[in-house]
Amino acid sequence: MLPSSLALIDDDQTFSAGLTRYLSSLGIAVTPFADSSDLLASNDPYKFEFYVTDLMLQSVDGVDLIKVLRRRTSAGVLVVSGRLAADTFKQVVKAGADMYLAKPVQFEQVALAIEAVQRRAGATDPLQNTWRLDQRAAQLIAPDGARIDLSPRDLELLTCFLAANGEVVTRQTLLQQLESHAEGEASGGLNGTVFRLRRRIERATPIAVPLQTKSGIGYVFRSPLVAI
Repeated sequence: MLPSSLALIDDDQTFSAGLTRYLSSLGIAVTPFADSSDLLASNDPYKFEFYVTDLMLQSVDGVDLIKVLRRRTSAGVLVVSGRLAADTFKQVVKAGADMYLAKPVQFEQVALAIEAVQRRAGATDPLQNTWRLDQRAAQLIAPDGARIDLSPRDLELLTCFLAANGEVVTRQTLLQQLESHAEGEASGGLNGTVFRLRRRIERATPIAVPLQTKSGIGYVFRSPLVAI
């Protein structure tokens, strides 16, 4: 059980090139990034099914990168690093990584670790990842039970994602749905609405926010969303 797509963030060009070739030979579409900033500045940094990252990165440190990823995706995260500080393992696990391997490491070990994380994720009950939309109470209910109060614009937005059933919703569709509300561009428009909703969810629950951007297209709610 291996992911179909994977982001590899490591500034060691020799290691990155070798691991990319090895994982690609197993059928994984690997996209290498020399630094965390390269990943975060890419068109869709949260689209990957899996992430393998070093910790010693020039811009955003690996531990901080994991925290950013965990706010936007529930994808598997494997750390492969030569950082040998005593508290390294504790730091990466608390940040949200699924597993840690210390360099030097064999490529086969990396593949086995990826497979183990994927197998564990696949065994998870899908219902545990379901978000619920209570339209009468104007609340979004996270999988851990946290309730997020919604503004009228938030509710209209989430109603679109409910109807889309996991598919991408274009910006045009969302703007048409929201145009009946008076806030409009004065309150930041569509981008502002999405930003505020994400922040509201982040304050209510540590679970990764499933509302993600599809660059140049629109937005998608990646986790199951049902009405109650």
